Amino acid sequence: MESMNIALPESMKHFVQERMSAGGYSSVSEDVRELIRADQGRKVEERVGALLLEGLDSGEPVPVTRDVGRRRNAGWRSGSAKPSCRSDAAFHRLTRR
Repeated sequence: MESMNIALPESMKHFVQERMSAGGYSSVSEDVRELIRADQGRKVEERVGALLLEGLDSGEPVPVTRDVGRRRNAGWRSGSAKPSCRSDAAFHRLTRR
């Protein structure tokens, strides 16, 4: 694990130290890692929400069977399939990350 030094104003330093004491963290680094993980989770949730809205706005729903889904996923994994509509494109972008 790499080390990183950061400069904080006094008020933020106290905030982190209080969280460490109250949250049962063994170190400031552990607390900061948890804050970063929570922020990463929020970013993923925002992205999924945006992609879901994009899918809902992409047009009329199309019935999809398991077989269609398997073929589409196999093509995406191999790179040979191209998304056929905006919602497919949104799903494709999400699954490629």
